[in-house]
Amino acid sequence: MRYYLYIFIFLLTSIGYAQEDLLDELEDDITVEKVKEIAVFKGVKIVNLESTKLIGKKQLDFIISHRFGTLRDGVDNFLGLDQASARIQFIYGITDWLNISTSRSGFNKTYDLALKYRLVSQEEEGNPFTIVGYNIVNVNTELDQDILPQLTFSNRLGYASQLLVSRKFNKWLSLEAAPTFLYDNTVVEDGQDNAQFALGIGGRLKLNKRFALIADYGLHLNRVSDSVFQNPLALGVEIETGGHVFQIHLSNSQAIYENGFFNQARGDFGDGDIFLGFNLSRSFNL
Repeated sequence: MRYYLYIFIFLLTSIGYAQEDLLDELEDDITVEKVKEIAVFKGVKIVNLESTKLIGKKQLDFIISHRFGTLRDGVDNFLGLDQASARIQFIYGITDWLNISTSRSGFNKTYDLALKYRLVSQEEEGNPFTIVGYNIVNVNTELDQDILPQLTFSNRLGYASQLLVSRKFNKWLSLEAAPTFLYDNTVVEDGQDNAQFALGIGGRLKLNKRFALIADYGLHLNRVSDSVFQNPLALGVEIETGGHVFQIHLSNSQAIYENGFFNQARGDFGDGDIFLGFNLSRSFNL
């Protein structure tokens, strides 16, 4: 009889441990569910401004961006279509948190190389923000050595560093702030500091499954008082169609890279000096 009692106690103890292990597994599953990451933006750009979205590991994105001429001239230049400036960009996902990109822009015949890296992700029951770093170096190949005899390669370089901080407040609204440092080895206005500072803000308002309103703005913080340039502003519509994200918009900047649109936006929404444009991206899994 004593042996049966020992066996009974052993079985009760085993069942107790098994229940504890099962509860631990269930708690682990609940914890994993709580830290589910939130996708804040659909496109890697809001309009001009970089968003906090990164592409996935071993994914390649091909992006074509156009900014046409000013609408102010009307039909004389076919609503700006006769004066297009384009940018062709390739982005590759080295990991899920690190992207590298390169592009060529018609504005100043500029080439650039950039890194984008996620530091923090917004979570359903955790971090309230997504935080991403972005660094770009660009080369202005339009500078003419015949006009600037002392021109060297370093004079063609410009740099920008950004901290992109975004939050998706609900299924409709996402907002972002982007404190920005810019440095141009050659500036185009007398008295302008090579080191320049700006604050970018932008957002996305989802209308339905396919359509969203998008906008961004850049506040330049140390522009010379008599500058001919404006703070960049862009308004548009984003359309998601399967593997494509298509954005059509109006902007007061023809430049599409950071040192260009933050520092050299010439248009003015007030007098109709604005540019029709679009961003079109296509994703490939390698």
